[in-house]
Amino acid sequence: MQALLLARAQLAALRASGRDYVQQRPRLRWTLSAFVWLPLGIFITEYGFNIKSVKGRSMQPTLNPDDSVWKDLVLFNRFSVKFWKSYNRGDVVALKSPVDSKLIVKRIIALEGDTVRTLPPYPDAEVVIPQGHAWVEGDEPFRTEDSNRFGPVALGLIESRLSFILWPWERIGPLGQPLIARHDAKRGTPGWRRSQADLEREKWRNSRVTIAPPPSS
Repeated sequence: MQALLLARAQLAALRASGRDYVQQRPRLRWTLSAFVWLPLGIFITEYGFNIKSVKGRSMQPTLNPDDSVWKDLVLFNRFSVKFWKSYNRGDVVALKSPVDSKLIVKRIIALEGDTVRTLPPYPDAEVVIPQGHAWVEGDEPFRTEDSNRFGPVALGLIESRLSFILWPWERIGPLGQPLIARHDAKRGTPGWRRSQADLEREKWRNSRVTIAPPPSS
């Protein structure tokens, strides 16, 4: 019994000595902290959420509208893509371009089995989306490199789903899917006109897609 108590006392003294040793050496303390927190940070960045600035005009007016002097700062949800493989028509996603592997931001227009009426310069008037693929487009059709140029993209190229606008402050909030007109906007106001334009764009996108029937049981 005495030997056990002595061993516990020695262990406690050793721990206290180790803490003192680390506290007296800031560089060592920082290094040990990095070893503890770095794996967690990598996990969150790779499989959880991350924040990025969106560049370019291909997703106007959803992102980076002309009346904003700031680049949009957006929260990317990687978890739903990595673990749940969750893809929905209308989602705005970040994916690797099949042309040069750079990260691009587009909207999912159609999923496997759907039929899409394409836009120029795509050579075929209609495309049936193959299994494991999606059709993606920018919201601004004249300023975008999307599936109308490179065709359906493999779902494996999708890295994350954009879920929340963090900045600028006047547009902070969840990235709605699908876009919904503001019912509280007074008719004829700029907000009302924008909401009506959002609805018209959504109707136009949906009119070009014939959704695949559900698989028979």
